[in-house]
Amino acid sequence: LISFNRQQITYNMVRIATMIITIQLSCVLLLLAASTVQPFQTVKIRPSPSRQKVTLSYSTDIDPIALSSSPTLSSSAASSSSISTEDLDNQIDTYADPNDRRYSASDWAHNMLSLPYSTILHAVRGPVGWITTWSTFVSLAYKTCQWNGMQSLANKMCLGPTPHSLIASSIGLLLVFRTNSAYQRFTEGRKTWEQILNTCRDITRMTSVYEHNVGLKRKQRIQRLLAAFPYMLQHHIQPRCLDHSQCKDLEHSPHALVLNEPRTISISNIARKRSGARECWVDKRALPWCLLPDPVLSKLGNSHNRPLWVTDRLSLEFTEIEYDDNFTSRERLELLKHTNTLSKCIGHCERIHQTAVPLNYARHALRSLTLWSFTLPFGVVDKLGLLTGPTVGVVAWLMYGVYEIGHRIEDPFQGSLRLTDLCNAIYRDVMFGDRNQAGRRRQSAFRKDFEKESDWDRVG
Repeated sequence: LISFNRQQITYNMVRIATMIITIQLSCVLLLLAASTVQPFQTVKIRPSPSRQKVTLSYSTDIDPIALSSSPTLSSSAASSSSISTEDLDNQIDTYADPNDRRYSASDWAHNMLSLPYSTILHAVRGPVGWITTWSTFVSLAYKTCQWNGMQSLANKMCLGPTPHSLIASSIGLLLVFRTNSAYQRFTEGRKTWEQILNTCRDITRMTSVYEHNVGLKRKQRIQRLLAAFPYMLQHHIQPRCLDHSQCKDLEHSPHALVLNEPRTISISNIARKRSGARECWVDKRALPWCLLPDPVLSKLGNSHNRPLWVTDRLSLEFTEIEYDDNFTSRERLELLKHTNTLSKCIGHCERIHQTAVPLNYARHALRSLTLWSFTLPFGVVDKLGLLTGPTVGVVAWLMYGVYEIGHRIEDPFQGSLRLTDLCNAIYRDVMFGDRNQAGRRRQSAFRKDFEKESDWDRVG
């Protein structure tokens, strides 16, 4: 009997070793096949300094943008020297991210090889690790019972595939409904910011067409307010405050600006409170604060809804434009209508940001998924044996990955949407009207210099 048990144990160990060698050979073949595939084509761009290392110089006596001269840019890595606005445009990264990727089936090797760096895998590694460990323990216990002749106890550990097959459809519906509802919120947030971009462009077009009636100074004020609006809205729904080390450096500096927030702002996982008020420190030399003078910043800092304050100031600027034969109440009402559109966009963003998916639904979906995953090994252990742990781990990664994706895009303003790119696009289209070569290309549409009527007659 002892000799028989030894032979049985040796046979099982040989089977396990053979299985491990087979898996390793499969991984080697997969890597060899991936090495023959054409690598993923990335977009090569010119490197630019980090936004955190670049600041705009700010003057309290002279408004830098009211003048025709270009603002200077200083970098901590180099000596402070004046550069052109073209360099300013490049260094503050006002264009959209060129690394937007659309993955096709030919990119399968790149996707598989980059799996260890997946942010979703990093987020769900906790439950996936626990479920994989539990499934491996169940498979070892099942095999131990079989090796020791306790087949009846091993059979009691098997539930069969029927219960989990019946529940799998319900779990799938819960995950699909949550992911679809989250994606709808993501789409709505993107459309809202698209409307902000289009509205700012329309206002800039109208002020350029009626520049003689609006006035150059008022037009420049409107441009600065429009360029600051998206950044104010981004800060309203996604506060970006300086950390404590940066606050300490700016504590006695004229460049520090303290914003009174309606709620506690978390800075490096520490809630900053001072004299019972909720404060957020920012640098006046950074966007969008460098666009506005000190008197306006002092009023804006005490406002709890800064994008709404900007729309109110825009409305005041529009109502102060005097009527004449070219600019009547119809044009003023059109500008005020665009301002109302910006105000409505603030409400849309607040609704998405402040209204989460019902908590009861989220909890029920997560609890159901957890119970289903932890009991899944008992339904497949009789068929998979020692492969139960890896198999259930992959299934858990797939299911929890879908749940995590729904959780991340539920609030698109917390990383799903690149709001900085959208803000920079508005800044580029609004502020560069009369300032640099790129802006003059758009501003030239409102000028007919060096053009003749006869030139159009000779075309075609």
